[in-house]
Amino acid sequence: MKPFTFTDQNFEEEVIKSNIPVLVDFWAVWCGPCKMIAPIVEQLAEELSGKVKIGKLDVDSNQEISIKYGIRGIPTLLIFKDGKVVDTIVGAVPKASILSKLQPFMGN
Repeated sequence: MKPFTFTDQNFEEEVIKSNIPVLVDFWAVWCGPCKMIAPIVEQLAEELSGKVKIGKLDVDSNQEISIKYGIRGIPTLLIFKDGKVVDTIVGAVPKASILSKLQPFMGN
């Protein structure tokens, strides 16, 4: 399963109203570290399908959401549960770091 593409238009429906935790990768085409974590985000989307909704939001074409959540540096990963931000990961981090942040919100 590929990561979802989140936008200003579908964010409310896909992220805020999701009944499972959501990991949003705020990225941009020109961002080097974003390219470094892209394969990790894709792996996690595959491995955690059904447990966590994972997707990407391009900050250049979706500025409304980026501003709303105060995204200043990318990559920034926000974890949402029940419509609220429950954790934040900034920068290109290893897969294990992302997994350990997601674990508490995944249930069993």
